Amino acid sequence: QVQLVESGGGLVQPGRSLRLSCAASATFFSIYTMGWYRQAPGKQRELVATISSGGATKYADSVKGRFTISRDNAKNTVSLQMDSLKPEDTAIYYCNANIPGTDRSNDYWGQGTQVTVSS
Repeated sequence: QVQLVESGGGLVQPGRSLRLSCAASATFFSIYTMGWYRQAPGKQRELVATISSGGATKYADSVKGRFTISRDNAKNTVSLQMDSLKPEDTAIYYCNANIPGTDRSNDYWGQGTQVTVSS
């Protein structure tokens, strides 16, 4: 069993920054591809960013240049630095973990943390 716990969400004004963190209980954390997804009200859950075990990153076009995903394998954590936040970034952000090559139905998810960008 893998448990993921997000933290760092909150209310922030447009243009400000926020840093989300995800603590994982995975025994072999370094094996997992980690990611951040988000779901806004009335919308589908979407990929925000992922980082492979080797450190390769991918970003949604909507956040590229503003968000940065990183991981610390020694601490079993993954972070999402969010800069220049926009109201459209408002969503519940979920931490995700999966082992490459496995069925996506086996993905692990955190409970989510709310990010609200508003004046």
